[in-house]
Amino acid sequence: MHPHRLRSLAVAVAGLACALPPPAQDAWAGLARPGAIVLFRHATAPGVGDPPGLKLGDCSTQRNLDEQGRAEARRLGEAFRRRNIAVGAVLASQWCRAQDTARLAFGEQAVRDAPAFNSFFGQPQQREAQVAQARALLARWKGPGALVVVTHQVNISALTGSGAASAEGVVVRALP
Repeated sequence: MHPHRLRSLAVAVAGLACALPPPAQDAWAGLARPGAIVLFRHATAPGVGDPPGLKLGDCSTQRNLDEQGRAEARRLGEAFRRRNIAVGAVLASQWCRAQDTARLAFGEQAVRDAPAFNSFFGQPQQREAQVAQARALLARWKGPGALVVVTHQVNISALTGSGAASAEGVVVRALP
């Protein structure tokens, strides 16, 4: 996956403006607009789900980025810098693969934990409440700069109705 692969969504989805995939350049241009938000799936972490006994804060109990994933994350940050995209905040799921993607792309000090974007894969009972929390958080974003969220496939699908490959982003905008 190339981190320049962004898609923009444009249908109203419960408080988010979302567009079917225009060219990637349009999505990058959308990130320069006030109030822009991009939901990134973490970079490549081989496997599906997590091993039994997952503990937040203990990366040895989770699926983690491989070398390809670490390279994707670094390229993601380079793509933002090359395009002079101002980043106002970086929020990441508490899973190590999301945290590592965000830190490698945007720097250690830029990343804030965002439990609303934690994976609920295998825990469907958490979906509704967590998606509501995430939508509320996104709806409050006004900038300055783009809000970057590093999360999981299940979260992106629930929020937008669209999927994302590893290190791929979906650009959305909160509706007034």
